[in-house]
Amino acid sequence: MVLKLYAVCDGPPSLSVRQLLAKLELPFDLIDVDYCAGDHRTPEYALMNPQKEIPVLDDDGFYLSESNAILQYLCDKYKPGTSLYPVDPKIRAIINHRLCFNLSTFYPSISAYTMAPIFFDYERTPLGLKKIHIELDVFETYLERLGTSHAAANHVTIADFPLINSIMTLEAIDFDFSKYKRISKWYNDFKQNYPDLWKISEDAMKIIQHFAANPPDLSKLNHPIHPIRNVKK
Repeated sequence: MVLKLYAVCDGPPSLSVRQLLAKLELPFDLIDVDYCAGDHRTPEYALMNPQKEIPVLDDDGFYLSESNAILQYLCDKYKPGTSLYPVDPKIRAIINHRLCFNLSTFYPSISAYTMAPIFFDYERTPLGLKKIHIELDVFETYLERLGTSHAAANHVTIADFPLINSIMTLEAIDFDFSKYKRISKWYNDFKQNYPDLWKISEDAMKIIQHFAANPPDLSKLNHPIHPIRNVKK
């Protein structure tokens, strides 16, 4: 059975999984989840993922959510020992750390400033800006101390994809992060060295920019946590 990925077209977690599937050359069916229509809030979707978050992988009836877990699972099942997720415990620990860092701290701080104001009733504040610079400074320090060309090693790993897509949302809103020299080099090198993978991010960035200029109507979403912004017709 062909893998199925339930994903959104512009969400960094979805993009990261798509990039790994492309890198592993694994065939899959991409099933678009209409976020604005609330497809992920349905009882049917909740059977796959009670968290009602995106993405979800369907591997012949085995449903897996949380993009980090999906990245790890795909490597371990379909290409064990791949350089994308090496078995060496120290390298793997650094990769796992970067994945956790992005999930727990880096992307939440960034998305609250980049994505939330586009889709929900949030504002970009000085505190939000300060948090972004704190996290960028931390990531810059990690790159400096490790001294590698990529986020967790001297080659691309699954740690790079989520971090690349987090930074991509900054570029989408024309946020200048050029003073972070190591981040900027790593980010631009990824674009140059992995054009097929970057195309996935680039296409999503254009969608984010479109939504920023044309805020979507989320009136049907009825989100239980995030306040819905009123969109003037």
